Amino acid sequence: MKQFSYTITDPEGIHARPAGLLVKEAAKFQSKITIECNGKSGDLKRIFAVMALGVKAGMQVNVTVEGDDEVEAATAVEEFLKANL
Repeated sequence: MKQFSYTITDPEGIHARPAGLLVKEAAKFQSKITIECNGKSGDLKRIFAVMALGVKAGMQVNVTVEGDDEVEAATAVEEFLKANL
């Protein structure tokens, strides 16, 4: 299992467009990827679960990755967050 935290820097938080791209990135991997914020968590491969978290700028998200390709998946998701959010 791999875990990391990231603080959202985008002034609009995780809104529809980057959320869709983030879900697409997560869907490339077989591992189970979970995102958690403010005591709520959801499947990072489902856009409605990501949007339901209501992540705003300055909030910290915690990502957990479990599975055969967890190292690659965690690296890719973390790089995506740093580049886009």
